[in-house]
Amino acid sequence: MVIIVTLLAYFAILLAVSRITGRKATNATFYRADRRSPWYLVAFGMVGASISGVTYISVPGMVTTSDMTYLQTCLGFIPGYFIVAFVLLPLYYKLNLTTIYTYLDRRIGPKAYKTGAGFFLLSKILGASLRFYVICLVVQTFVCDGLGIPFAATATGMVALIWLYTRRGGIKTLVWTDTFQTLCLFLSLVLIIANVAGAMGLTLGEAARAVAADTKSRIFVFDDWLTTQNFWKQFVSGAFIVVVMTGLDQDMMQKNLTCKTLREAQKDMCSYAFAFFPANLLFLALGVLLVQLAAHQGVSLPATGDELLPMFAATGQLGTSVVVLFTIGIVAAAFSSADSALTALTTSFCVDVAGKADDERLRRVAHAGMCIAFVAFIMLFHAISSPSALDAIYTLCSYTYGPLLGLFAFGLFTKRTTSDAAVPYIAVASPLLCLAADKAVPLLTGYSFGYELLLLNGLITFAGLWHASRKGAKAQPQTPA
Repeated sequence: MVIIVTLLAYFAILLAVSRITGRKATNATFYRADRRSPWYLVAFGMVGASISGVTYISVPGMVTTSDMTYLQTCLGFIPGYFIVAFVLLPLYYKLNLTTIYTYLDRRIGPKAYKTGAGFFLLSKILGASLRFYVICLVVQTFVCDGLGIPFAATATGMVALIWLYTRRGGIKTLVWTDTFQTLCLFLSLVLIIANVAGAMGLTLGEAARAVAADTKSRIFVFDDWLTTQNFWKQFVSGAFIVVVMTGLDQDMMQKNLTCKTLREAQKDMCSYAFAFFPANLLFLALGVLLVQLAAHQGVSLPATGDELLPMFAATGQLGTSVVVLFTIGIVAAAFSSADSALTALTTSFCVDVAGKADDERLRRVAHAGMCIAFVAFIMLFHAISSPSALDAIYTLCSYTYGPLLGLFAFGLFTKRTTSDAAVPYIAVASPLLCLAADKAVPLLTGYSFGYELLLLNGLITFAGLWHASRKGAKAQPQTPA
């Protein structure tokens, strides 16, 4: 009952914020918040939007298999965010874009434009609904099952709540609700850490020293080039992950494009760049403390890292307060990620696919339609309920960002004109070739691809576009419509 009351109060705050920010909302408000968002609110809210509910659960468990080496990737994120801030954002602001894929239309052609938007829509609807499905499962297991609520009602209800508080204000509402949800996320995280430390009789200072002294606090790996945990693999890949999954992703860029000026958007991006490392450090430190707590209590570690935090936080072993904090944390992380995805999907469909950015009726129908599609995919994943099949879907999502990297790199760093008609075929062939390489190379050489597979994917797309281009041909003009 305590959890239910807490969640009802939480959602009441979201709806109140939505009501205030959604007054006199127009399509321009929904898509770009009238370009009046305070940059510091965007930066703070972006941290929460980047930490999905799956991240909230999975990152602490990473320490069981790879220590704190994920922080090497987080270090790579920093130069990646600077590339986005000083290479991509100036372009987007100069062209006054509503969706970033419009750039491909002006630089390469309509087929490239539709291909880029199509890859975004495919990867985002699959990836975001899969991540939200995982959180629906957690809420179902630890809250709704005890109340006799079926999974279909849980999933539909959670998506309906997102629709309720985003349907009017869109991205303007999200700038404010994400700020609130990020605050809840980190408050719950810090309080859970304090409770875990208290369960072992440690102060926060003693807990910090215990984490630093633990063998699982290892961050850097320089001595093994074959492992996916090698520093340079993770650092370089981290930079490109940010460029692709933030700079070339409408979902992540839409909030940044709501800032008043380019300079404010750049301040937002650079501030966010330095916030991501300490945020993940907290999650990993919690993971180390949970491993220590398991040893302290003589409890066996779970079979998978994803079960580490729920094993303690969601089962009542640390008290009701931690169960409440855990529920708030994962809901805040899940909603700040999913609401942003649904808004971006609606924007891309109306602007990129339908070509009717000013049609308010279409926007409302598309937004409701995206919510229905979200529920449909969640129920599909629930019906599949096969870890191997779900892993395959996640893998598919990771492959679909490579063509976007190749398309934008070709447009930005060459002056050649490629065959617009060939772009869809090149963009589809690239992930397939990467999949073949990912299967064959380890068998032939012993080398296993990590995050750097994204670079290979982008490189293949770039090479295909270059091969289909005409030497000496001038690029299309890049001027605002």
